[in-house]
Amino acid sequence: MRLLLLALAAAAFWQAAPASHAQPAPAATEIVEKRVFEAPSHTTRNGGTIDNLRIGYQTAGTLNAAGDNAVLVAHFFSGTSHAFGRYAADQPVGYWDAIIGPGRAIDTNRFFVISSDTLVNLNVRDNRTVTTGPASVNPATGRPWGTDFPVVSMRDFIEVQKRLLDSLGVKRLALVTGASMGALQAIEWAAAYPEMIDRVMPVIGSGEVDPWMLAWLDIWEAPIRMDPNWREGDYYAQGREPPLRGLAEALKIVTVQAQDRPSLARFGRRLAEGQDPARRLADRFEAEAALDAAAMARARVSDANHFLYLTRANQLYLNEYASTEAALGRSRARWLVVASPTDRVFMLDYNREMVAALRRLGRPAELVEVTGPLGHLNGVVGMAQVAAPIRAFLAE
Repeated sequence: MRLLLLALAAAAFWQAAPASHAQPAPAATEIVEKRVFEAPSHTTRNGGTIDNLRIGYQTAGTLNAAGDNAVLVAHFFSGTSHAFGRYAADQPVGYWDAIIGPGRAIDTNRFFVISSDTLVNLNVRDNRTVTTGPASVNPATGRPWGTDFPVVSMRDFIEVQKRLLDSLGVKRLALVTGASMGALQAIEWAAAYPEMIDRVMPVIGSGEVDPWMLAWLDIWEAPIRMDPNWREGDYYAQGREPPLRGLAEALKIVTVQAQDRPSLARFGRRLAEGQDPARRLADRFEAEAALDAAAMARARVSDANHFLYLTRANQLYLNEYASTEAALGRSRARWLVVASPTDRVFMLDYNREMVAALRRLGRPAELVEVTGPLGHLNGVVGMAQVAAPIRAFLAE
């Protein structure tokens, strides 16, 4: 029982578990509905075709007659559209509920807020996630796509979101924002549709995925590719086991990098129950065992191919522009960049460099810091502390 409790505690730090790490909800938290956007087909930026495209989304607030009071919230690598509100009175709140809702920094009495699942969403086996990706059935064959699914880029995420916004009647975005991979999407939006966007707020993001980050993404993928059950992505046939071990190890790498030392300090160097690493090489410390259990539980609602397609989309961030400055130079918006000083994924330097580039280009840009013990994840769980600068930014 003690090990189970420790595993659940470790799971509270997973990026993709908004139910676990969401902050307590104020009384005014809204009930939101998960909806589905569908399109007969989508042509990817590299010329591939995805038929029967579906993504999930949720909204709060009311779109005004001009269609220009919309806010788009893009989610992080292992997140979903559940950024705010509750799906039912007894359900947990979304991960950014502390700053999105009636009277909050992103005020749904004033703004129409939209958040959507991405293509190739990691949480494909979670029944609240709606996404099209390698695990979906290819209508041409009647079987899961596997790695025949077209490679998608960050820009493809934006193009699908644009189609969703068009279907809702959105003409202009008062703000586009998101954390981590959501920040990358926000920046990609600013470059792709500069005439449509008033403000950009990337949180724990970066203006580039440089060779150092490319290498880390390759490390994230490695356990999946090494798992013999992966079979080059061909593991959906009846009787075949998915590469759960490789996916769990990949998720463990991501979650440790997305934290900081204080977040795991509670484990100390205690031994897992009944274990003695000084006597047996296979025995575990408590921190290792808890992370192993949480990683495997997380892997069971995820998909390995979706993980790989997501890492590739991150590697293809802003790939259609000659440089970061060429991309940022297209923006006409005001910028509020939110960074965590102890971030070990998109380090503070990335954010300082992006703000400096924006200022060289003559764009209004401010940097604020979100602090706490969780490193990168401060930008997911700690946003209440930067509510005041966000409110001021939206008042400009």
